[in-house]
Amino acid sequence: MSKTSDEREQLGDRTGPPPPPPEVEAPPYHKEDERQPGLLAVLRETVVLVALAVLLAVVFKTFLVAAFYIPSGSMESTLNISDRVLVEKVSYRFGDIEHGDVVVFVHDEAGVPVPGPSNPVAGFFSSLGQAIGVVPPSDRDFIKRVVGLPGDTINCRNGDLYRNGEPVKEDYLDPGTETQSCTRTTVPQGQLFVMGDNRSNSQDSRAFGPINESDVVGRAFVRIWPLNHTGWLRRDR
Repeated sequence: MSKTSDEREQLGDRTGPPPPPPEVEAPPYHKEDERQPGLLAVLRETVVLVALAVLLAVVFKTFLVAAFYIPSGSMESTLNISDRVLVEKVSYRFGDIEHGDVVVFVHDEAGVPVPGPSNPVAGFFSSLGQAIGVVPPSDRDFIKRVVGLPGDTINCRNGDLYRNGEPVKEDYLDPGTETQSCTRTTVPQGQLFVMGDNRSNSQDSRAFGPINESDVVGRAFVRIWPLNHTGWLRRDR
């Protein structure tokens, strides 16, 4: 039985769209209502960021590039005391060491025990400081120039360096620098003959003999500090 129009009005038109919901006014905005991170969250984020920074520094130092603090005047005036250089550790994995390279290496005196850190925490932070060049290296770390490769015969006469009987052109030395105190040496396989550019004030292969190639940490390729002494470290300069 059909419903009359009055009945439909009373029951409501079920086929039409529902009426829109009443608008609710948003509460007023107050900045102080924003939730601030707690002290524990800030501390946790800080610890994570510091840990990541330390991890990156360790990875870079171990595999890629490390900063090196010049501790002595043995490489003057190419490198002065407290200069900083970057040492890359990649090229020698794919290529060979060449004459004139400035290398960082580890050298232990025969019969002298290797000192270890008395405090592991202090040792860690010391190593980290050395990696970024703000802490001087240990007494085992040296930086010198390669003047003799395996098979080369090194000697000096009249203040000049001779390699395989021929005088070596050393434009990286200061004018008037003389090379003295050489003992004629043929460099064994797997070893290198190294000297400091400050020939009169350098403890190098003239004193302790050739070094092992395996002791080379990497090649110093650029000075980064101080700003008035920055520049590339070339083999011939």
